[in-house]
Amino acid sequence: MAAYETTRTAPFGAISTYRFIQFVSGIFAAIATWDNARMTRNALARLSDRELDDIGLCRGDIDMISSRG
Repeated sequence: MAAYETTRTAPFGAISTYRFIQFVSGIFAAIATWDNARMTRNALARLSDRELDDIGLCRGDIDMISSRG
């Protein structure tokens, strides 16, 4: 019975390229999370006190709600 080796080393620079792509992807994810929180904060800030009370919030809750990821 013959043995066949199936493992190979990664090509030069492949790991660095993969890590760079992960880094850039992480930046885009952080920007998307920040923008989502910004839009939530702005939408809640536009509501009146009465409307906020209807959904069980007050003005002081807006920052806490929008900062939850």
